[in-house]
Amino acid sequence: MLKQILAKFPRKSSKTSPVDSVENNSCNNDANLGNGVPLTNSCTVLSTRLNVVKRMSSAIFPASVTSGAMPVEPQVPFKDVANSEKQNLLVSKLNLCCLVYDFRDSSRNSSDKELKHQMLLELNDFVASGSAKFSETAIAAICKMCAENIFREFPPKHNYRTTRSETEEDDEPLLDPAWWHLQLVYELFIQLLGQGSFDVKMAKQYIDQRFILQLLDLFDSEDPRERDCLKSILHRIYGKFMVHRPFIRQAVSNILYRFAFETDSHNGIAELLEVFGSVISGFALPLKEEHKLFLSKALIPLHKPKSLGVYHQQLAYCIVQFVEKEQKLVSVVIKGLLKYWPVTNSKKELIFISEMEELLEMINMADFEKIAVPLFRRIGGCLNSSHFQVAERAHFLWNNDHIVNLIMHSRHLIMPIIFSALEKNNKNHWNKAVLNLTQNVRKVFSEMDEELALACQCRLGEENSKLDFIAERRKLTWEHLETSASFQIAPSSTVVTVEPATSILAL
Repeated sequence: MLKQILAKFPRKSSKTSPVDSVENNSCNNDANLGNGVPLTNSCTVLSTRLNVVKRMSSAIFPASVTSGAMPVEPQVPFKDVANSEKQNLLVSKLNLCCLVYDFRDSSRNSSDKELKHQMLLELNDFVASGSAKFSETAIAAICKMCAENIFREFPPKHNYRTTRSETEEDDEPLLDPAWWHLQLVYELFIQLLGQGSFDVKMAKQYIDQRFILQLLDLFDSEDPRERDCLKSILHRIYGKFMVHRPFIRQAVSNILYRFAFETDSHNGIAELLEVFGSVISGFALPLKEEHKLFLSKALIPLHKPKSLGVYHQQLAYCIVQFVEKEQKLVSVVIKGLLKYWPVTNSKKELIFISEMEELLEMINMADFEKIAVPLFRRIGGCLNSSHFQVAERAHFLWNNDHIVNLIMHSRHLIMPIIFSALEKNNKNHWNKAVLNLTQNVRKVFSEMDEELALACQCRLGEENSKLDFIAERRKLTWEHLETSASFQIAPSSTVVTVEPATSILAL
């Protein structure tokens, strides 16, 4: 059907073009979205005739997106027109690529879909050639076409899942059937941002804050191929549009915070953190208070969700970038880990211990002494964990020479805490490998400071004696209470007599 419509378009010598005719028809129906800027969709008439499924897009572009463009047939190849006409031909092709089809039914509009696919390939080749300097009209048309195609609302996840086969795994990603078109749209936009002739000052009125917010919303896509393209686009926008950098940081911070404390569900956290890993590495010193708040309010709370393992590698990299720039922040991170330390999730606990070890390798002695007591109380609990992998991983901290050196300098604070945990393991732990590791740690303490180790052992013996005395005293107290209660109940039970029913009624 699209081919039939294109066949009716006037030739190049005509004074009117399909783009102009569509614009003239659509301008009568322009919608004012409340900010005084009308929304002009140059494909409204065509999409109505073709029964095209239009995906929701709230991107706003000025009514003059294609103003000033001379009419050129969109089906004409770029090689067949003069250089002076290529910009107008580019706009004509882009306007026709605003048509969006329903790819859930592969048999519907198949010829039109193929024609659009070929046109997108041609557009990509033209932009990749790097031979053209893009005018404002061309930049606006590319941004508009991309917005029409990629900005859409995803179906509810629970409805999306119910349509799948019961034999499919829950963690299998759902791939977008329209990807063979979307991929070309994304590649076109990425190439535009990478062009040396790309004018940022000209483009910032089209790639504005609203455009960026809708772009960030797409990171929740279940298709990993789309998230990978979005990652490249966000990285380039952040690098080129300096005016948008504070806004992007705040918007991403809001996404991370909402994920950690409200929804606990988002598909693109790993990709967002991967982009911000390079962003954080570029922060200037000394760090601004805004950046430190991003660490404490957005990054550290990401240890809370149960899906931490999906994005922990990217999260750990971001945190290490902060600590390498300002070493004092390591104590802030460790306090945050202790705050969100898992209690019933052994997999997360293993992740926490590994990250804690990496952070302890970067801490100085002064900051370590401030957090040594709460930290090793938590580590002592890990040593006593009934999950043998958690207990083993905690014991392995003593294989790290740097951590052993930190413990040695603060041994008067740490050794009494750990000795208690080691003694508890000797008495109660079920795993033989953990018991052997416990003996190794005790040996390390004895070699580190034998006198202090003996003192801790004696103090622990005294505390155990006190606890035994208290337990015995409690036992005797309960026995005395039970005996007293039996004497109080017995006399009253002897005077109870069974009265005839008549005497009871008389009373």
